Amino acid sequence: MLAYLAAHDEWLGAHHQYTVVHVVRELPSRAAAALEKDVVKGYYADEAEKVFKPIRTFFAKQGLAAEFTAKVGHAGEHIAALADKGGFDLLVMGSHGHGALAGLVLGSIITQVLSRCETPVLIVR
Repeated sequence: MLAYLAAHDEWLGAHHQYTVVHVVRELPSRAAAALEKDVVKGYYADEAEKVFKPIRTFFAKQGLAAEFTAKVGHAGEHIAALADKGGFDLLVMGSHGHGALAGLVLGSIITQVLSRCETPVLIVR
């Protein structure tokens, strides 16, 4: 997705505002209950930062500022709610392509976002 953005100058520039969202899957309740709250909170922060680190580097190389938001839970719900609440003009999402069986079992996050979100969505494959 970042390569697509970099290849299309009209999508990048200081005249746009960028918000990068990553939703970390919630730990099973039994596992979370067995750990201290600070450990769980640190785990979620570390998992989000693994995703954010290369994206921060990309934006820095482009000389652009971006807001980074990490959530915990169901990705489709959080992304759609944040997009609608944030009043974004466009939501750009990458497609992972899990395949038909995995998509059937797991459900597509993009499908969940599309069904819940009123913001236009650009899917980059």
